[in-house]
Amino acid sequence: MRRRDVITLMGGAAAMWLVRAHAQGAMPVVGFLNGDIADNYAALAAAFVRGLGETGFAEGRNVAIEYRWAEGHNERLPALAADLVKRNVAVIAATSTPAALAAKAAATGIPVVFETAADPIKLGLVASLARPGGNFTGVTQLSAETVSKRIELLHELFPDARSVALLVNPTNPVIAESAADEASAAAGKFGLKLHVLKAGTDGELDAAIARVGELKASGLAISGGDPFFVSRNDALARLAGRYAVPTVAPGRAFATAGGLMGYGGDIADAYRLAGTYVGRILKGEKPADLPVQQATRIELSVNLKAAKALGVTVPLTLLGRAD
Repeated sequence: MRRRDVITLMGGAAAMWLVRAHAQGAMPVVGFLNGDIADNYAALAAAFVRGLGETGFAEGRNVAIEYRWAEGHNERLPALAADLVKRNVAVIAATSTPAALAAKAAATGIPVVFETAADPIKLGLVASLARPGGNFTGVTQLSAETVSKRIELLHELFPDARSVALLVNPTNPVIAESAADEASAAAGKFGLKLHVLKAGTDGELDAAIARVGELKASGLAISGGDPFFVSRNDALARLAGRYAVPTVAPGRAFATAGGLMGYGGDIADAYRLAGTYVGRILKGEKPADLPVQQATRIELSVNLKAAKALGVTVPLTLLGRAD
């Protein structure tokens, strides 16, 4: 795609795990836990490895990474987390909200670095963002807060519309419920009826996007922070085009893939930050002393080619805010 087509707007118990790892005389092992398929997350996993590299760790040279993928079945995450604990890993990188909750249930004392779009305080992972106080720390995007903005962007595109749709993943209820609440409040502000659609499989994804037109909704907002959606930007863009559904999804990648508009945090950077925290813990720092980082870089991307194909006129005021 040509550039002009896309305008881009832990404590003592945890320390013992590290001591044990070094005492064994082997390189430390990091557990990487995710709910999706490896191929779908290759770029984000690479960003995590880059973060490790920034702290002096290179996979295969002075650190090993044990990857555990639930392959789209979040119900498998508890067993995968338990397997990493049995493997005696030094740190677990839990790279989604369901993965973080699975690690919480399984990883007593093991340092855990999370990447989540939910509030880690509400999830019970940390005492506070500034002072986590236990064996958990990480990066949060608080993506539900950007769902309301996606609704607002659709309202800007179609100010006379009466309804709008939101797509959530029912297999990730924490994120889904939070996003629905946030979107409902935003829709109400603009006098819009909100249709909440659900998809947790590829087949359901196709059916849900096809339903938007049947509901006569002006457009579709995609819930953020969900591995299922994050890894399917190409499919989302293709389906939105097939069914002529103006769609706003999380982040620049959706617009780059051919979707109309992306709005959200830099997910790859969040994974990189998580990697740096894992590296710092491997060097002896405690999760309890590492404040939860909040991803603050929000990008707005508009794909003008997609807009033309959909017959959507993007207001200059909106284009002026694009990165």
